[in-house]
Amino acid sequence: MTMNIARSIRNWRTYRQTVTELQRMTDRQLSDLGIGRCDINRVARAAVAH
Repeated sequence: MTMNIARSIRNWRTYRQTVTELQRMTDRQLSDLGIGRCDINRVARAAVAH
């Protein structure tokens, strides 16, 4: 159970870090990566699901 909590916290941090980094990018930078602003949460969730 402790491992699940630790994993959840680690996943949440990875998600938040990914969202923050992507939100700081310009629309042009996101476009170069093939990401739209509306896709940021999906991309961040995928980063955690690896």
